[in-house]
Amino acid sequence: MNKPKDNEETWDVGQKLGIGLVLLAFIGWSSASIEWRISTAGKGLYFVLLPAFLLMLYFLDRKAWEQLPNKGFFFVLLVAWLAVFHFFGNSLLGYIHSPSLFTGLYASYNNPNPASDDGHGNFVPFLVVGLFWWKRKELLALPLQIWWWGLLILVAGMVLHVSGYALQQPRLSIVALFTGIYGLMGLAWGREWLRKSVFPFFLFVFCIPLGGPANFITFPLRLMVTWMVAMTAHWILGIDIVRMGTQLIDPTGTYQYDVAAACSGIRSLIVIFLLSTCYGFIVFRTATKRILMILLAVPFAVLGNFLRLLLIIIVSEMGGQKWGNYVHENWLFSLVPYLPAFIGVFWVGNWMERRWKPDVKEPS
Repeated sequence: MNKPKDNEETWDVGQKLGIGLVLLAFIGWSSASIEWRISTAGKGLYFVLLPAFLLMLYFLDRKAWEQLPNKGFFFVLLVAWLAVFHFFGNSLLGYIHSPSLFTGLYASYNNPNPASDDGHGNFVPFLVVGLFWWKRKELLALPLQIWWWGLLILVAGMVLHVSGYALQQPRLSIVALFTGIYGLMGLAWGREWLRKSVFPFFLFVFCIPLGGPANFITFPLRLMVTWMVAMTAHWILGIDIVRMGTQLIDPTGTYQYDVAAACSGIRSLIVIFLLSTCYGFIVFRTATKRILMILLAVPFAVLGNFLRLLLIIIVSEMGGQKWGNYVHENWLFSLVPYLPAFIGVFWVGNWMERRWKPDVKEPS
């Protein structure tokens, strides 16, 4: 029997069971209906899952936790900081009648409105925490110590929150929440910790709900994809179709589709952006390669949405509106925008690894 290497991590049965239980609970929650998620039971399970996830990571590597200095200092301040945003986080008591910023965020992420594009916010905290755990050895190798300049970042976060609270701008308070947490990390563990943790911490930007301000992104995407589909259908496939703004109409009246905001591709763009960003920062060390991987998210997202809409038009041409609606509403076909993007991101990343000059490892 092959013995594990000294630097190779092995997990016992209890650890594997813990991973399985947390994953099972998370999959169950994420696959449940929106109606159940916004129920008391759904909310309760979600807000229990994150502490359970942290506990699971603790049991997977207790030694790393023991090596982390000032953890009591950090977590006491973190709880106090989070309490501020729970009890005095939201000054808009209309749609969400709660002073808690977290309740408002949860409602945004699990909005039953089909046009809502903020569901990814549910998963970002787990992704960021998981990536911090993945980088734990690199972070623990740093000279970790109290850095009082972190107080300035914390104060900046508080000023930003007071401004957002007074102006009734929750998005400012959300930015303030994460600014303060970043400052607390600097206060507890130093400037080098902050420098090394820019990734994955900046991924918290995806926790900010888009809402109405997303129109300046979604509308150009809608126009672009309808134009691309109309040109491809007419000049390449020979399908006669009329484009009116974001509408695609069959001249005979057999079918018509309006590319609504929910179909703009913003959801796939966000998911692919997260994927390409994580891939770029995990695999590459130079800024050029990382930026290139991030920028690839836009063309890949547009390509995926274009293929899905083109498929709907082709099927509608064959079987009418009913066939097209089936493709539009079927969950399996809804994966079409992601397939070329996922394949493309990994293919380009692999090509860059093989063809480009190898990265020079940054000094710790």
